[in-house]
Amino acid sequence: MSPIDTAKLENDRRILELLSQTFPNVSAASTEIINLEAILNLPKGTEHFVADLHGEHEAFDHILRNASGNIKRKVSELFGTSMREQELRDLCTLIYYPERKLEYIKAEENDLDDFYAVTLHRLIAVCQSVSSKYTRSKVRKALPKEFSYIIEELLHEAPSDPDKEAYFKRIIETIISTGQADAFVVAICHVIQHLGIDQLHVLGDIFDRGPGAHLIMDTLCGYNHFDIQWGNHDALWMGASAGNDACIANVLRLSLRYCNMATLEDGYGINLVPLATFAMETYGDDPCENFVPNIVDTERTPDKKTLQLLARMHKAISIIQFKLEAALVDRRPEWGMGSRKLLAGLKPEKGLITIDGVDYSLKDCRFPTIDKEKPYALTQEEAGLMAKLHHSFRVSDKLKKHIHCLLSHGCMYGVYNSNLLFHASMPLNADGTLKEVAVGHGRYKGRELMHQVGMTMRAAFNDDTPHDEREFAIDYFWYLWCGPDSPLFDKSKMATFERYFVEETATHKEEKGYYYLLRDNPDVIDHILDAFGVEGEHRHIINGHVPVRINKGEKPIRANGKLLVIDGGFAKAYHHTTGIAGYTLIYHSRGLQLVQHEPFTSTEEAIRNGTDILGATQIVELSAKRMRVRDTDKGDELAGQIQELTELLHAFRLGIVKERSLK
Repeated sequence: MSPIDTAKLENDRRILELLSQTFPNVSAASTEIINLEAILNLPKGTEHFVADLHGEHEAFDHILRNASGNIKRKVSELFGTSMREQELRDLCTLIYYPERKLEYIKAEENDLDDFYAVTLHRLIAVCQSVSSKYTRSKVRKALPKEFSYIIEELLHEAPSDPDKEAYFKRIIETIISTGQADAFVVAICHVIQHLGIDQLHVLGDIFDRGPGAHLIMDTLCGYNHFDIQWGNHDALWMGASAGNDACIANVLRLSLRYCNMATLEDGYGINLVPLATFAMETYGDDPCENFVPNIVDTERTPDKKTLQLLARMHKAISIIQFKLEAALVDRRPEWGMGSRKLLAGLKPEKGLITIDGVDYSLKDCRFPTIDKEKPYALTQEEAGLMAKLHHSFRVSDKLKKHIHCLLSHGCMYGVYNSNLLFHASMPLNADGTLKEVAVGHGRYKGRELMHQVGMTMRAAFNDDTPHDEREFAIDYFWYLWCGPDSPLFDKSKMATFERYFVEETATHKEEKGYYYLLRDNPDVIDHILDAFGVEGEHRHIINGHVPVRINKGEKPIRANGKLLVIDGGFAKAYHHTTGIAGYTLIYHSRGLQLVQHEPFTSTEEAIRNGTDILGATQIVELSAKRMRVRDTDKGDELAGQIQELTELLHAFRLGIVKERSLK
């Protein structure tokens, strides 16, 4: 501050006193200012954006390990002229999967000591490269305790320096001679992986479709720097965990539809025996042809008998779902979803159903649990089954842990370095202005809407939430899944019933909300960005949710580059739709680039043969100059800390705050 504002110092005295607890004297405060100023001039950390992982844990795990191709690029830059292609692939695979790759190498390598010596030198060089944009303090925090000192020494010594060559060489030799080579290789490979991604942004939909959502959540819960903007499938599982029976039924139906029992049974210990028993007893003579699971992974195809059982379970839970949803519609008439109560229009004896006064042909006329007089009433057996399933979801400790992780790292939207992130939609009016939407007793739009939705979702898990508010919050998860004005859905209806039971495909159509119709308009995108207070010369909205059909000419970059849609279809169920297998958007110090992934074969194939997720890289935006930390949100935060520490310095020097000695 110049000149010194003593009145402000006096006014901020209590805050400065608290700050002095950490920096007790001029020397400590000055040292921290120097440190922060230095950090501001480091290159911007690399952000990775992914969306719609849908349980594909092997592919997700691989892109974390290879930093979406960034590690391979570093290795090629360092050794591309001195190593053969196969050697480059083997080194990359070792970095990605050190424990398992070492097993293959040790079984085939004749001179292990030579392999270790060469490989350790190479790994140190890669680690030096990926750590170059971080402070020593940050790198130190990423190091494993058992090798922290040794790795730090190697990272900051050049083996080509004549004065240190023998020192460097002897460290490597001793690592090998003491039998620590394997452990050291594993440790440094994990450091390289860790430093390859500075911040991971997940734009929703971890759950459903693929078999390993629980494994993705295990990875994320142990990950240091990530955030998530909740998707509609995440909200569905959150609702199931909170005890919303309609959400539980939807979760089960989707799992059965895609033959994905692993997440339910292996991941969360959900007991499906009662559902299987009920389905066999109730639908044992029903072929359930329209409910045969959609098999997208031929390696996991069940036998014919199992498929038949799954089809019957699928139909059983679907009918229960429609009944439970009708009860929610009646309990929350303000949602205006009465048109989704369709069971009363069934005329199975005529092979028809009446919807909005029009008769349509039925694909399936077997409804043994529907009473024509009370079509939405659960039978005694259905009610008993749901009680057991409800209990199974509510007592799953693993599911509770993962939902807690979603809550602690997530929200409905995020703003990071001039990028507005949300999973699906922003409710709009026909003219592109923000639409006011009811949530509970209030009406909200834009930023306030997303905030209120997020607070309502959290209220379902807070013990101190008043009873009525908590019951509404639990119910609201289902509206988020399929409600017309839900920012996670934003369509006229979810035509699940029609797709299962109605012949006429016109009834299957789901009219999209105005956001989907107007989002190619740069002015509409700018209006939304303004409403969220997003500033910057290069600002964007980043979405997932709607798969980009590359094979049909669709583009992920829209609205003159202001909107980026990065759902490229990680899930195998979408590969035929998108023509690719997912995107990673990377934002580094040079700009934005989009990595387009090809289908991932398997972890075993990657380890054994050195295969990688190969794909095209598209430059989205290049910066005129290399971005530094000072150009980011983190830079603004650090600049604020420097200002506060500068005030503290003046307060020390003027005697407003007393200095203390460091203990």
